Amino acid sequence: MREIALFVEDFAHQQIIGPLVERIAGEQDVEVRLDWRSAVRGHGQVARELGDYLRDVDRQGEPWPHLIVVATDANCKGLNERAGEIGRQTRQARAPVVLAVPDPHIERWLLLDGAAFKAVFGQGCDAPDQKCDRDRYKQRLIEAIRGTGVTPSVGGIEYAEDIVRKMDVERAMQADRSFARFVDGLRTTFQSWRS
Repeated sequence: MREIALFVEDFAHQQIIGPLVERIAGEQDVEVRLDWRSAVRGHGQVARELGDYLRDVDRQGEPWPHLIVVATDANCKGLNERAGEIGRQTRQARAPVVLAVPDPHIERWLLLDGAAFKAVFGQGCDAPDQKCDRDRYKQRLIEAIRGTGVTPSVGGIEYAEDIVRKMDVERAMQADRSFARFVDGLRTTFQSWRS
């Protein structure tokens, strides 16, 4: 069983990243246990808690997890800039680090595969554009779900695991560079554990 420490911005990230990690691990025939270290209060809090965690594990001589996953939206800064910020912070980590940096926001990932959306709701959704606008994809997700006759109670995030389970990962990777980067990072790490 491989231990994965996860640092994510909020509930939406937790509901999407967790099932994605578990799905890719299952596809690679790797057993994992998710250890949620941070899942609230945005990018700034994730960065602080990640820094504290890395220092504490190093200082106290605790065993490092097998993998650290850090998820934070690009938030209009761009994929490379946000990844660079986190990369600088984690370069001293003694465990592999995989970044999930949805560009611009995590909710967009749930709209990448209209067939998965249709499998969950009985009706597909339009492919998302890629514009940087706060809450744009939260609203798009809500509208797409309402368009199927379902009223989401938690902004649609309550259906994330179902959508991820039905998702054609390869299709989603082709549709979104940030999604592809995350999945490739997971696959590379999990394959290295198997060899």
